[in-house]
Amino acid sequence: MLNLATLLEDSARKYPTRNAVILNDTKMAFGQLNAMSNMVANGLVKAGIQKGDKVALGCPNLPFFPLVYYGILKAGATVVPLNVLLRPREIAYHLADSDAKAYFCFEGTADLPMGQMGYAGFQEAENCQTMVVMTADPTAASPLEGVPTLGMFMHGNAPTFDTVNTTPDDTAVILYTSGTTGRPKGAELSHSNMVMNAFVSANLFGLEGGQTHLITLPLFHSFGQTCQMNAGIYTGSTLSLLPRFDPADALAIMQRDEVNVFCGVPTMYWAMLNLPNAEEKFDLEKIASNLVLCGSGGSAMPVEVMKDFEAKFKVPILEGYGLSETSPVSTFSPLVGVRKAGSVGIPIWGVEVRIVDEHDQDVAQGELGEIVIKGHNIMKGYYGRPEATAETMRGGWFHSGDIGRMDEDGYIYIVDRVKDMIIRGGYNVYPRELEEVLMEHPAVSLAAVIGVPDDQYGEEVKAYIIPKAGATATADEIKAWCKENMAPYKYPRQVILRDALPMTATGKILKRELRDEA
Repeated sequence: MLNLATLLEDSARKYPTRNAVILNDTKMAFGQLNAMSNMVANGLVKAGIQKGDKVALGCPNLPFFPLVYYGILKAGATVVPLNVLLRPREIAYHLADSDAKAYFCFEGTADLPMGQMGYAGFQEAENCQTMVVMTADPTAASPLEGVPTLGMFMHGNAPTFDTVNTTPDDTAVILYTSGTTGRPKGAELSHSNMVMNAFVSANLFGLEGGQTHLITLPLFHSFGQTCQMNAGIYTGSTLSLLPRFDPADALAIMQRDEVNVFCGVPTMYWAMLNLPNAEEKFDLEKIASNLVLCGSGGSAMPVEVMKDFEAKFKVPILEGYGLSETSPVSTFSPLVGVRKAGSVGIPIWGVEVRIVDEHDQDVAQGELGEIVIKGHNIMKGYYGRPEATAETMRGGWFHSGDIGRMDEDGYIYIVDRVKDMIIRGGYNVYPRELEEVLMEHPAVSLAAVIGVPDDQYGEEVKAYIIPKAGATATADEIKAWCKENMAPYKYPRQVILRDALPMTATGKILKRELRDEA
């Protein structure tokens, strides 16, 4: 047997009274978190969930997330984490595509009514029969008629549960990613994938029991889920949660909770460095004295940002590289040894990395090519998509779609994307998906989406539109429509109307020319 939930069960036995999760004044010990996860597992069994069934989870960084996450795993089911910013049509797609039989959704806020949007998506997914809403006040009545709250779902359930026997190759988590093109695909990650990556992450970070981690990376994303939540739970660390990143809030929590470990995307480090009057508002020396380690991923860390942050907070920032399909960590800067500026480090234990040409042949040292990966971290495949899996796993190697190079010491450098994926503030945005949605607008004849450089987010989303003949919609009206139909991190902030777009003789849009003029 191997089950990812064992990470929690083991720490609950060792440290039952130690704080596992903190959210402001709310604190949950390991023993309590484990018992409540058992109650969720018992509820799932009562609801008819069986081993191998898929259960979706839409929740920001709140104690509900690990509580339900490990409960799903204990029941032998597969967790399908959903981005909290998805709109109803996107939620419906994910529920249907994953064959989810149940769906846990946080009620949200006035600004982000997750519960209402989740319920609208749930109603469109015929395969999903059970929905549970998590209310900010666990004792509150359900805001959705006919949908039980998490408290109702757990009521009367035993705090003990015999975790379902799962094998190392059984699917633990399905993380949705578009890779580089098309509609989102679910990367199936096994219990072995996830456990091994948590173990290796803890070792790479040099994590010790009793440390406190600030988690503002979204737990529905592979970076925060594996490198912080699972690795932290495994080592008996305390997870201090921040549902939405704000540089002032992050520094306040670092000071209040004496945070030892922080992970983020480069824009988070940039924001904390550039927060006005930070020296007057916070005891930066105290924060620096407690920080032991910081990690960065999601996009390349600007060298100057790294240097300035390390100098200000007296802490090393270790940079790594990975994808949802690789659980996610594939390479990492060594904790002990040489760190090279601009590099994402060396392959982690048990993982091989090559740089290959278009024929999958190794390129010469230092030359550019596609990064391909093999090891214990590689997904089982894309759920329900054998052809896409075969294409990505050519020759037994996972093809990342990223261009990089390797130096004489085996250090990897990320250079570019093979295709057109945009990384906005650490989130992957896939142009083809947005183009398909844009084409549904009655005034849009043709659309091309590109990423353009942005000081705050790294890249911003820009859409070029050829309107239909006689259409009167303005760029601002199309942008407003996109805002209603796309997640907030996806919709184009810049919309340009054109009579024509540059194309090849075969009709392929020359996005390179669009980027050059942008």
